Amino acid sequence: MIEPYGGRIVNLSVESEERESLLARAAQLPRLQLTPRNICDLELLATGAFSPVTRFFGKADHQHVLAEMRLGDGTLFPIPLTLPVSADAGLRLDAEVALADQQNNLLAVMRVEELYEWDRENEAQQVYGTQDPRHPLVAEMHSWGKYNLSGELRVLALPRYYDFSALRLTPQQVRRRLAALGHENVVAFQTRNPLHRAHEELTARAAQTIDGTLLLHPVVGLTKPGDTDHYVRVRTYRMLAERYYDRRRMLLAVLPLAMRMAGPREALWHAIIRRNYGANHLIVGRDHASPGRDSQGRPFYDPYEAQELLATHAQEIGVRPVPFSELVYLPEEDRYEELSRVPSGKRTVSLSGTEVREQYLEKGLTLPAWFTRPEIAAILAEAHPPRHRQGFCLWFTGLSGAGKSTTADILSSMLLEHGRQVTVLDGDVVRTHLSKGLGFSAEDRDTNIRRIGFVASEIVRHGGGVICAAVSPYRATRNECRAMVGGERFIEVYVNTPLEVCEGRDAKGMYALARGGKIKNFTGIDDPYEPPHNPEIVIETINRTAEENAVRILSHLITQGFVLPASSHDDEGVNR
Repeated sequence: MIEPYGGRIVNLSVESEERESLLARAAQLPRLQLTPRNICDLELLATGAFSPVTRFFGKADHQHVLAEMRLGDGTLFPIPLTLPVSADAGLRLDAEVALADQQNNLLAVMRVEELYEWDRENEAQQVYGTQDPRHPLVAEMHSWGKYNLSGELRVLALPRYYDFSALRLTPQQVRRRLAALGHENVVAFQTRNPLHRAHEELTARAAQTIDGTLLLHPVVGLTKPGDTDHYVRVRTYRMLAERYYDRRRMLLAVLPLAMRMAGPREALWHAIIRRNYGANHLIVGRDHASPGRDSQGRPFYDPYEAQELLATHAQEIGVRPVPFSELVYLPEEDRYEELSRVPSGKRTVSLSGTEVREQYLEKGLTLPAWFTRPEIAAILAEAHPPRHRQGFCLWFTGLSGAGKSTTADILSSMLLEHGRQVTVLDGDVVRTHLSKGLGFSAEDRDTNIRRIGFVASEIVRHGGGVICAAVSPYRATRNECRAMVGGERFIEVYVNTPLEVCEGRDAKGMYALARGGKIKNFTGIDDPYEPPHNPEIVIETINRTAEENAVRILSHLITQGFVLPASSHDDEGVNR
């Protein structure tokens, strides 16, 4: 049996006889409510998936991992596991704190041994190789507290889930089941996307290559915003496992991992985690754990960088990469082959993820049988309505008085005319209701914008259209909202009206009050506005009317497929 990383599987759960007394004491302790990311990390710490790590990182381990990908004792570990808290969390060293989930259920007790400040920019650059807020984790980090918390953990209960319970196996349970299958070698497949025929072929070849067992191990924690949700994905895996895989040589289990989209470092991390689950090989394809493209449209990482880093450290961590290049289908031979091994001149066909969405699912067309199993095609078709029934977010940003609200209101009427229901989240209205009581400090502004972003993400997730019209002055916070919504459904509209024009309009008298010193931290006067680097749409309101700008944005939505074109008769009226 393959040994765990570090020699043993950690188990942080308290014994049953201690649990009742600890639970009673925990109920009286200060309580820290964990984020979904924290909860995923806590569960994998508790069950030993992160062995030999037994706690959220203290300062020494944190600094070593950032700089060297190693813990303080020299053990290779590429991703920092931290528990960020705000400065006003009210925690004291050597005191206990109870950790709870989003519903306030008690999960663990920590004795606070370290509380240390961390540097966002430094961590982003060292771990993710970028400070570009288009990286979803870099964007998310701006909402984290400025201190990291560490100390001994005693786990009272694992998080509660009511989906796919038979597949939620701990490392120890997976290891026992793999041992029962009787093969010395195990190859794991890290996946956050639905499986198609090429994936089947790839995983079958990998298991055959090592003469062992396949551990099909999809992530059901946090993945890239905009990914197909795990309910749909796991349904496809379960269908394939039941009907098309050899159950004597494969095991399906789910992994509650919060991905970082860290590319090469993440591939190494995934390998360490899979060793704790009993695997000694990991399938690593191109663009492993890729966050997509940066603000300049360039990939964050080279496509095979992850394979190379894992190969460099394979012997040390005891997990070998099973690398594959892109697989393509040979229609004349009815088989798949690695692109690098296809003879010159041989006809091939393939579909990218974008083509699957745009050419098939969003048009209501059935995916071809050579690409995916009919059962999987049916699940995906059910989960992906046509584009004009999917959610989208238009995020208007610009100075106060730029014309955001006026354009948004006109556009809202035009969208209703085209049959799309839309919600308008206006900055002033939100402050009256959702964010009543917040001031205009940088922290309060960020809180207000994150609230708008959260509401927008829920509307989009349920297939609705939403227009957010708020100054939203800080670039990083807008990119956080982009990450929450999902980049493919987030359309940033920069209302590029010069300050002097906005101040000249001053319909609310706010600029006059700011110039007179009666309002502090007013954007454009004594607080900065950070224009977007690469917004999807830029509009100006000096030489174009609000109606003309609304028509332009509507045309963009029609081009993107979020809105159906009107009839030819109606087109004459809209495009006048």
